[in-house]
Amino acid sequence: MIPYGHQSIDVGDIRAVAGVLKSDWLTQGPKVAEFEKALAKYCGAKFAVAVSSGTAALHLAYLVAGIGKGDEVITSPNTFVATTNMMLAVGAKPVFCDIRKDTYNIDETKIENLITPRTKAIVPVHFAGHPCEMDEILKIAKRNKLVVIEDACHALGAKYKNKKIGSLSDMTVFSFHPVKSITTGEGGAVVTNNREYYKKMILLRSHGITKDKNGFNIMTELGYNYRLTDIQAALGSSQLKKLEEFIYQRSQIAKEYKKELAGMEEIILPTEHPDVKSSWHLYVIRVKDEKDRQPLGNYLKERGIGINFHYPCVYKHLYYQKLRLARVKCPQAEQYSQTSLTIPLYPKMTGSERKKIIGALKDYFR
Repeated sequence: MIPYGHQSIDVGDIRAVAGVLKSDWLTQGPKVAEFEKALAKYCGAKFAVAVSSGTAALHLAYLVAGIGKGDEVITSPNTFVATTNMMLAVGAKPVFCDIRKDTYNIDETKIENLITPRTKAIVPVHFAGHPCEMDEILKIAKRNKLVVIEDACHALGAKYKNKKIGSLSDMTVFSFHPVKSITTGEGGAVVTNNREYYKKMILLRSHGITKDKNGFNIMTELGYNYRLTDIQAALGSSQLKKLEEFIYQRSQIAKEYKKELAGMEEIILPTEHPDVKSSWHLYVIRVKDEKDRQPLGNYLKERGIGINFHYPCVYKHLYYQKLRLARVKCPQAEQYSQTSLTIPLYPKMTGSERKKIIGALKDYFR
């Protein structure tokens, strides 16, 4: 089975992890700080806080932004549930904004109409690694005094108008799950230029405990165990050195798909705007007739080709239906979710695997 996504681990990564296993540190030690420094530098940010998952990173970002009970946060329904689950975890209400037809990102032209006196933040999601229209989103936030927290779990290595994702807004959240741009096994991070946000996240990721002048542990906040280990951080630092090559390989596969599948009238291919550089976390095609989606998915799986569905609208999940979050209606997102299909894309895909996928797609519609 060709998986839809897969990590790229080499001898250097294994050597980096083995070095930690032979050292005096396993949990939080020098490798965590080393990884954070390298990540912040790569993104063009002042600070990075590495944590145990992208979900933990979202949770900390919402907490330090002061998002809480009664607040509203505007975001996209085309995302993994972690984006909005952590809003619920801090007591806030997710407000869903419809998506664009071309990039499947939040439609920036529809954000302002959703702002109320209770709105606290905007959380744009860089779906599949393609950056949102950040200039307009940041202008809206500034006019309305809102915090912007980018969910860039798909977009490490992406650029918006020649600026790295991670350098643009109040906070940016990344994930290091195995199918993402780089991996630490499980893991995540928040990057920011705000020193106060940084200091508070460092505190909250480790039980809210700090040390007094005598070296005693003092708990000053209700925190969590969201720490990343030195083992994971060593892997992250090793992976980060290869990130540009990973992104290049992903982009080359995307170009091959575009070239070979462009003539197929039955499907819609993803786009990349000229003023951005996508990290190509996912390659999502759309069928023009939604009746084709499930049979096509089954056809590919039967031929050993892994597929996935990214994503059903968050508010369509059973749990969110029970919440009765007013009458949510995002027509573009719903149409997208009924016609989208993710096909394999990851750096180590072979030429024969790519040909097999392209051939199977053509065979189905023949």
